[in-house]
Amino acid sequence: MDRNYMQFSAKFFFSVCLISCLALAGCMESPYFQKTVSVPENQWTYDYQPTFKVDINDTAALYHLYFVIRHTGAYPFSNLWMWIDTKEPGDSTYSKSRIEIPLAEKSGKWMGRGMGEIWEQRMPITRDDAPMVFKKSGTYEFKFEQNMRINPLPEVLQVGLRIEKIGYKKEKK
Repeated sequence: MDRNYMQFSAKFFFSVCLISCLALAGCMESPYFQKTVSVPENQWTYDYQPTFKVDINDTAALYHLYFVIRHTGAYPFSNLWMWIDTKEPGDSTYSKSRIEIPLAEKSGKWMGRGMGEIWEQRMPITRDDAPMVFKKSGTYEFKFEQNMRINPLPEVLQVGLRIEKIGYKKEKK
């Protein structure tokens, strides 16, 4: 085969792949809110409680909330227990909920996406059949506290919050 033809074919193939990837990425809906923060020294202590402030203006919308975590393959547990503290606009105190985040299957295989020794998982905080409805407009605060038996919790690189707007409440007839 002609060498110029092979170079043209390779460039053409690469161009088609690049355009396809960009087109697909453009079709994905971006989240309403997403922020991750690095855990100091990859050791999540009880004292480190990242807080996420989210402005909500649309009280008719339904939302899904997700906890985002990046950890290494050396993370010593198959789950993570944590407190989620929530403060509504105008409130001075937080309401507290304790949840378990499964990170591995029973077989020991990590859940989520992995690249090398780093794993990322986006775990729902709200259920599909019970999306979040924000009753007041304003700034909501979400605070995450690790609640495992050991302090600090090793091999946790980042934690975060993702919020997706999924639609609107149906009117009652």
